Amino acid sequence: MKKLRSSIAYRNLCRRTGRSIALIILAAFLSFAIFAGTVAQHSLKSGLDSLQNRLGADIMVVPKQAAAHSDLENIVLQGNTGYFYMDEDAYEKIAQTEGIGQISAQFFLASASSGCCSIPVQLIGFDPETDFTITPWIRKSYDSTLNDMEVVVGNDLNAFVGDTLTFYNQDVHVAAKLDKTGTSLDTAVYMNHNTLKTLLQASLDLGMNYFSDIDPDRVVSCVLINVADGYSIEEVLNDINIHVRKVKAVQTRNMISGISGSLSGISNIITGLAVAIWVLALVILVIAFTMSANERKKEFAILRVSGASRKRLSRIVMQEAAMICFAGSVIGVVIGCLVMIPFGNFIETQLGMPYLTPDVPWIVVVAVISLVVSAVAGSLTSIVASRKISRMDTGLILREN
Repeated sequence: MKKLRSSIAYRNLCRRTGRSIALIILAAFLSFAIFAGTVAQHSLKSGLDSLQNRLGADIMVVPKQAAAHSDLENIVLQGNTGYFYMDEDAYEKIAQTEGIGQISAQFFLASASSGCCSIPVQLIGFDPETDFTITPWIRKSYDSTLNDMEVVVGNDLNAFVGDTLTFYNQDVHVAAKLDKTGTSLDTAVYMNHNTLKTLLQASLDLGMNYFSDIDPDRVVSCVLINVADGYSIEEVLNDINIHVRKVKAVQTRNMISGISGSLSGISNIITGLAVAIWVLALVILVIAFTMSANERKKEFAILRVSGASRKRLSRIVMQEAAMICFAGSVIGVVIGCLVMIPFGNFIETQLGMPYLTPDVPWIVVVAVISLVVSAVAGSLTSIVASRKISRMDTGLILREN
């Protein structure tokens, strides 16, 4: 460190504080662009992959009126609060369709934001005996059987194992907390179908449910299906839509395709912005180092007369650029970490897309790569200035003015 501070390059930077700070800011933009852009794209892709794994079914069957509702995908895919029901007879008819390999029903109920409920969240009920989408996910955090009036909460909820939550004046106990998915499902509460039906009946008793004439023991919200080997998804889907009334079977891949398309668009925008920032910053750095070299021609000429070689002068310029770009790269990566990691939920909300922040080891690797790439790229911009210095005519410069 002492040797660094005594170097000509370091003292030059300290003597021109304003210019050095401006160049450091430009270098910080370089590293911030590559780090933040990479983290954002990876988080969006991880969120989509998590959503696909969470859904884990070929076909979803919902009431026909729900299929026409604009918020269907938000409720089913994103876990936003809402609910709809169809008669259990429809489930029994669907189960008789040829080509079904796995089938399970789910139940939705949105808790109210009043005194009857601890928090307004999406309540999701499932049958542990037949479920093949939620149960594998829950087993990562909870390997026991989920008993009646026990719930598992999403990662973003301010509730922990052992806590008691109240929904429609019914107390339920938190048995586990799930891993993060990067979607609104992280604020949902999961329970077996008996618990959900108890809460559904309680909402009816309190007059806080739009479906006042339903029988909690005779309804389901949606049916998830995996097609058996040897059958096509389209065949089973069309068979259900033709022979089962008042329901709509949809291919889950098509539901996710809209989110996938939006993800592609956002990724392209992020890439475009990152490239634009890189090009602009690199061009400005080249211009800045070149202008600085022109301003310092006499300084370099005097150093040449004092015995410094052309190679030595070029090395001084390169050292200055390396110090500036390394300092800026560190600052850019630090700012990127402070922006992208703590505000992941805010970014998810603003984008309206699944957003799953990567784990710490991955972030560390990307941070190091971003720092190295931006520092090296920024340093290379000084080559133009160093070449110019190595070719200058010392005698001519000293005779000017």
